[in-house]
Amino acid sequence: MLRQVSTLGARPLRRASEWRGIGPNSPRKKFFALSSSSGNPHTTSDQWELKMLYDGECPLCLREVDMLRKRNTQYQSIKFVDISANEYSPHQNAGIDYEAAMGRVHVISNDGKVFTNVEAFKKLYEAVGLGWVYAITNYEPFSTIANALYNVWAKYRLPITGRPPLDEVLKNKNSSLNCDKKNCKK
Repeated sequence: MLRQVSTLGARPLRRASEWRGIGPNSPRKKFFALSSSSGNPHTTSDQWELKMLYDGECPLCLREVDMLRKRNTQYQSIKFVDISANEYSPHQNAGIDYEAAMGRVHVISNDGKVFTNVEAFKKLYEAVGLGWVYAITNYEPFSTIANALYNVWAKYRLPITGRPPLDEVLKNKNSSLNCDKKNCKK
């Protein structure tokens, strides 16, 4: 088990499925799967400006999603889509398949434009009144540095959060959905 070391001593890091009650049958996971179609129970699916594709099994990703959801209750501009849900459909999300979505953050504007990496976070934060957080990335060399740091995070996100490598995650996902190379049968 991974360990996090701090000045207060070491404590074990929890796996995504153990983090804050997130598992395949947890009430939290079911709530987010039900509400992910709109991001807010009071927002209809055609009111969103941005659609955020996120990994609902990533504990650090969920922290950010939780914060954005709270801010979004005021703005109602983001639709949240959990790519780990069995209902996830690339056809409804600019053709972005599960493997691509697992590789890095994707945000889709309501006009179909796709944003990734730091640009995606910049759009999300702007949509909930926190654009100043990423404003520095409008300038060089900050943009290049921020994207390089994000690329490192994207590459090592799964092992950092105590999850298996992407190829194993994909294999498990495909077998749970009864997929072959071309089609999935739910």
